[in-house]
Amino acid sequence: MKNIQLHFILFCILTFTISCTSNKVTSTEVNPPASGFNLAESDTSAIKIADEVMLAMGGRKAYDETRYLFWNFFGSRTLLWDKHKGDVRIESQKDDFKVVMNIHTKKGKVHMNGAELTHPDSLTKYLQKGKDIWINDSYWLVMPFKLKDSGVTLKHLGEEKAENGKMADKLELRFKGVGVTPDNKYQVFVDQESKLVSQWTFYPKASDTEPRFTTPWDGYKTFGKIKLSGGRGTYQLTDIKVLEKVEDGIFENL
Repeated sequence: MKNIQLHFILFCILTFTISCTSNKVTSTEVNPPASGFNLAESDTSAIKIADEVMLAMGGRKAYDETRYLFWNFFGSRTLLWDKHKGDVRIESQKDDFKVVMNIHTKKGKVHMNGAELTHPDSLTKYLQKGKDIWINDSYWLVMPFKLKDSGVTLKHLGEEKAENGKMADKLELRFKGVGVTPDNKYQVFVDQESKLVSQWTFYPKASDTEPRFTTPWDGYKTFGKIKLSGGRGTYQLTDIKVLEKVEDGIFENL
């Protein structure tokens, strides 16, 4: 009987030790900030909420392992993005404009008005346009995964009801030295129950007191191993897909 009690006590101690060790693994360790994230000036509470969002969206590992994303941006254009290599294919739905390029090297091809561009100046101009489109359109799709991105300062502004009537934690994102418009400011509402982004508000300048727009983030679905949302109020991201494979030459051929 004493041996049984001793084994039970040892089991409890072992279980408690494992539990304590597990609790020491913070969300920061499983969702490290990107290089250049302003950790020093960001709120610890905001960082904790950002980590909860990442977990609710499927987790950092799942997002990192997700390779190909496809979506239609507001009915204006479609994008296919290889997250691992940085290749992107953009096809306008409004006019004759196609881009295949690498966002890191800014090398690629452009097709406009029935012909492929070959003049170096024109090619450079429209490849930059392609990258700017990708920066904008991908942020509208995957922003919740980028709360601790390079150049971001993250603040917790407290609790507030979102326009859907549910309580949310309000985060503010400011930027330094990144993106096309680093003077922007966003306020992101994180639903306190689901830990998913439910709304965002956009300010063209960090000093602005009145936003340019506020839109919901709703319609979450699971794609592959991650959650993505297409509902933006009046506007919609549609045809969202996570792909494991794409056609050969899709990022080379116009």
